Amino acid sequence: MIQRLRLSPKLLCAALLTAATLSGCYALDPEMKRTVEARKAQGSAAPASPAPAPTPAPTATASNAAVPEVDVRRIEVVRGMTALPPPSGAPATSPADSGEPRATIIPGLTALPPPSSSGPEADLPPPPAPATDWPVRAAATDPAAATLAGQTVDAIATAYVSLSLEIGTHEKGYIDAYYGPQSLLDASTAAPRDQKALLVSTRQLIAKLEEIAPDLSDPIERQRRAFLAAQLRAAETRLMMMGGARFSFAEEAERLFGVRPALKPLKSYDAALATVDALVPGDGPLATRVEAYLDRFTIPKDRLQGVFEAAIARCRGRTVAHVALAPGDSFELQFVTGKSWSGYNYYQGGYHSIIQVNTDLPIRLSRALDLGCHEGYPGHHLLNMKLEEQMVKGRGWIEYSVYPLYSPQSLIAEGTANYGIDLAFPGQTRPDTERDVLMPLAGIEPPSDDRYWQLLDAMKALTGARLTIAQQYLDGVIDRPTAVQLTEKYLLVSPARAEQSVSFTDQYRSYVINYGLGEEIVRAYIERGDPDRDETWRRFALIIGEPTLPSDLLAR
Repeated sequence: MIQRLRLSPKLLCAALLTAATLSGCYALDPEMKRTVEARKAQGSAAPASPAPAPTPAPTATASNAAVPEVDVRRIEVVRGMTALPPPSGAPATSPADSGEPRATIIPGLTALPPPSSSGPEADLPPPPAPATDWPVRAAATDPAAATLAGQTVDAIATAYVSLSLEIGTHEKGYIDAYYGPQSLLDASTAAPRDQKALLVSTRQLIAKLEEIAPDLSDPIERQRRAFLAAQLRAAETRLMMMGGARFSFAEEAERLFGVRPALKPLKSYDAALATVDALVPGDGPLATRVEAYLDRFTIPKDRLQGVFEAAIARCRGRTVAHVALAPGDSFELQFVTGKSWSGYNYYQGGYHSIIQVNTDLPIRLSRALDLGCHEGYPGHHLLNMKLEEQMVKGRGWIEYSVYPLYSPQSLIAEGTANYGIDLAFPGQTRPDTERDVLMPLAGIEPPSDDRYWQLLDAMKALTGARLTIAQQYLDGVIDRPTAVQLTEKYLLVSPARAEQSVSFTDQYRSYVINYGLGEEIVRAYIERGDPDRDETWRRFALIIGEPTLPSDLLAR
């Protein structure tokens, strides 16, 4: 269901004009452009002299009167934009001839070489260069330029939403959620442009964001601009892929999701396999023994509804103790078949989600809390709810009313959703909840020892193997049957579950990094400095309620 948002007539007009006429990006208002350029030229030409006494900042009324709004009817093709590094092996593009240094390191999208340290975070992607190293100008001190830049960001945000909705008409599943104005959706999808035209428009919007970056003086506006730039870079990459472009696994992941994964060789997981083997002794392949043991904890189909409702209720209760929920939040639980995933959250807007659980394969008890936290609280439902509450309704930032699946937003979403399981149920609280509450509801006899939970913990150390298998498969190092066999061996699953896992990789490609790697990045950020439980939840709430990119979470 699409939820309508109330917009001012001014913003709604901009939205409709954007959807109907935008083929590039917005020109500055001619009069304001001359004023800003004259002030900049005057400042650069003036001889060095003592700084004049500061003058009081203009009042809001005076500023609004002096600075006209961006005219969305004018269209400008901007030259000299900065692109991401070219695909591996391709020559680098030369800088623009404008004489102005351009940023070649894209915040949140371009990673530096892996660090040589071997500390606990050595396997995480390295952080981007400090902001002081980016070859861009300092923030503008001209209030008029800053105001105009902010208005331009507003216009670009509306253009980004319209552009995303148009791209969604070319690829099923590209839009994961939309709850903005129905009028903008209708206008954007009535006559969508072809992929080449959308690619041109995406690059023009990126260039305009780069152009106005030095004029944004408010830190939150800079964060907003960086978020839009990262999302548009991902859109550019996805459009290129729709047109037939192919990148290496690592490069694709970096372009779409904002980090370049550092993958371990499969043999590095052999020690974890040995730990699991000691927990499930016996004859035959280890994966077969593990599957047979875990099958004892399968939830009967006629008890799925009750078990999952109880699990989600527990997840919600533990979340609401630390994070205030939006008024009237709700979800609908559905059981489906014929999917490559085990669970999915379809956020509907208005603080409501549809949570689907795939029943193609038998569902084990461990999945109840996993999916309850991941898809519900404090996972996808909470994140989308807080974005709608704080960003769309609180700040009026329309760009957060659309969620393109193939974007840095997904690494934040999946990483926080996975981490949210341990956040909500730390230590012994999870085994206690499963043993005392969920197993009786499922009609499962609780085990007499802790081997079941020890096994689940030991298997977490194998999570990264999925990324290495996906990389080898998508880069053509191994074929599909080999990918299935390696998935059986290293993820310790049955042939049917291995097929489902590889089918997910077929469909979503490098998206798989967002789960394990996303969780590692979120965990390292939140737990840095060994915070107490209240501080841990506070950091988590900030990640999901503020404009956050993967690069923001990486240690510098």
